[in-house]
Amino acid sequence: MAGMFDEEGAVEIDQVVDRFGMSKGQLAETAGLTPETLRRTSRMTAAKTQARITEMLEIIARVTGWAGGEKQAMAWYRAEPIPAFGGRTAESLVKDGKAAAVRDYLDHLAMGGFA
Repeated sequence: MAGMFDEEGAVEIDQVVDRFGMSKGQLAETAGLTPETLRRTSRMTAAKTQARITEMLEIIARVTGWAGGEKQAMAWYRAEPIPAFGGRTAESLVKDGKAAAVRDYLDHLAMGGFA
C-alpha cells in the first residue's frame, strides 16, 4: 500500500480515495465512519479514524495478491461473505471492531488452513 501513508505513518486520505476510485464519503462508509469524519482535517487525523482506515488497508493488502489487484481486494473486503464468520464480510467485521479476527483468519488461510 505504498503511497497511502505519509512519512509519519498517517494515512493519506486523498491518496486512498484516488487509488480506489471512491469519494471520501464512500471511504468513510466502507471503514465504518461517518462521512463528515473525512471532510474535516482534525477528524481525518484523529487516532480512531487513522486506526480504522489502517485496519482496512492492512486487510486489503493481505488479500491483494490472490484477489487479483487492489480494486478486486476492495471488492472482496466489501462484499465477499466469509463462512468462518457466519457469512459476514470483512467490512462488517472491521466496522464492529473485529479487524484482529479477520487478520487472524487470513493468517490461518495463509498457513494452509481451511476456510
